[in-house]
Amino acid sequence: MNEKILVVEDEREIADLIAYTLKKENFEVTIALDGETALKKLRENFFDLVVLDLMLPKIQGLEICKVIRNNPDMQKTGIIIVTAKGEEFDKITGLEAGADDYITKPFSSKELLARIKAVLRRTMPAHSKQKIIKIKEMVIDKEKYLVTVKGQPKRLSATEFKLLLYLAERPNKIFNRDHLLDAVWGHEIYVDSRTVDVHIRRLRLKIEEDPDNPEYIKTLRGIGYYIEA
Repeated sequence: MNEKILVVEDEREIADLIAYTLKKENFEVTIALDGETALKKLRENFFDLVVLDLMLPKIQGLEICKVIRNNPDMQKTGIIIVTAKGEEFDKITGLEAGADDYITKPFSSKELLARIKAVLRRTMPAHSKQKIIKIKEMVIDKEKYLVTVKGQPKRLSATEFKLLLYLAERPNKIFNRDHLLDAVWGHEIYVDSRTVDVHIRRLRLKIEEDPDNPEYIKTLRGIGYYIEA
């Protein structure tokens, strides 16, 4: 079954170029030229990944990103923000809104494909013999793609889930940013190391009772992150 990708881009030529590139790789592609149409298509169909421009007519890309992340039915949907904005603040804002990756225009078709394939791999975590991981009062169900803390479900993006799972499967082992970038995002594409910090912060906000004094995801200053079990 081919992965379904929604391309949300208000410039028709760019949208068509992205769609052409993806269709050559046998992806099933749908185009939306504005934010309102994008939300309508998202509510009518399931998409494995959304390629999302930030500057859109009617509804902005960041709002669409938040809608996806707040919808339990879209938790497995990957998001790549594609935009002309290249400042670090804009990248961090996009990641904090729930994007899995960020690419700035102009970009090559080869780089976009590499990033799309990397995000899609992260939406399907590798299965091991242990289907349920329990750490203190946190339970990770790998088959159901579900995380609960004290019985309360937590909505995580695909990348957040893979990052949490990677740490949880290796409790008390410390990993630096570069190691986590290779393990979770993949070494074939460039992602800034700040991306790890942003995702760790988002995870703490979602799973920790007190994010400033985390019970699960710990930091060893100057070295890296680990889950204490």
